[in-house]
Amino acid sequence: MKRDRISIGVLALVFVGIISSVFAAEPKWVVYEGFDGPGKGKEIVLISGDEEYRSEEALPQLGKILARHHGFKCTVVFSQDSKTGVINPDNSHNIPGLEALKTADLMVIATRFRNLVDDQMAHVDAYVRAGKPIIGMRTATHAFNIPGNRKYANYSFNRKGGFGKQILGDTWLNHHGHHGRQSTRGLIAKGQEKHPILRGIKDGDIWGPTDVYGVRPLADTCKPIVMGQVLKGMKFDDEPLEGKKNNPMMPVSWTNSHKGDDGTVGRVFTTTMGAATDLVVEGSRRMMVNAAYWAIGLEGKISAKSKVDIVGKFEPTQFGFGKYKRGIMPSAHLLK
Repeated sequence: MKRDRISIGVLALVFVGIISSVFAAEPKWVVYEGFDGPGKGKEIVLISGDEEYRSEEALPQLGKILARHHGFKCTVVFSQDSKTGVINPDNSHNIPGLEALKTADLMVIATRFRNLVDDQMAHVDAYVRAGKPIIGMRTATHAFNIPGNRKYANYSFNRKGGFGKQILGDTWLNHHGHHGRQSTRGLIAKGQEKHPILRGIKDGDIWGPTDVYGVRPLADTCKPIVMGQVLKGMKFDDEPLEGKKNNPMMPVSWTNSHKGDDGTVGRVFTTTMGAATDLVVEGSRRMMVNAAYWAIGLEGKISAKSKVDIVGKFEPTQFGFGKYKRGIMPSAHLLK
């Protein structure tokens, strides 16, 4: 009997060891080495981490497009369970891999109310303080929610607007369109028809089932380039809503800049669109790809119509709390 208990104990230890080694072998983030293209030699870090809009699905696809079609080296990091490595958007404290920002030429961020540990937040802080380029997507306007007694509390959305207001140009206000019932059509802002980010894009090409966010009057440094037309329903070709919601329209994409500690000025692009389901539409993907070129300073390399074909299989999950796919490891997003 004693021998049986010893055998069971040994088997249990072996099993635990096997499981631990499996998790240890799993990458905590994914890296897409750049193929041929104008972005060759440039590095982009894409930070996912929101509970609602499936950034854990959107950013791997965007990273694949930027790497495969345009040559950028892309690292995608995720909110995940610290013990198992499983992607968990509900874990607001842990996004491993942010040290990749040390060599990044561009940070793309799509987080929501994250309260990262100081060691991880330090990498974001160092990047911002260096005055380097930034793209913020959807909930990045309220990217962090850090208690006031913490080292990086100034990034919190409720501290003078935090990262959203101070860097991107605005923080969370409200849903302007009816959430889940009224989608968004992008119309080019007056006078911005020739902006490099909009090259190859015309009115109506940009669309997403996410609703228009409310935006306060933006700072003078911000320039709206796409306005959000609220539609009556959730289809690409739905009619625009009549009334005050579209008169005037809210900006859904704008440019800005921010200054680093040494005076370096980094370009900033923000869009309140950016759910995974928004990237189903070619025009929305093209806006994001063009924005990456522009932010890094490669606007002269943006083609007349950037290649934005989907890479691999992409069937994004509908946005909503608690709807993320369970049990997914970062390795599921590797290029096959």
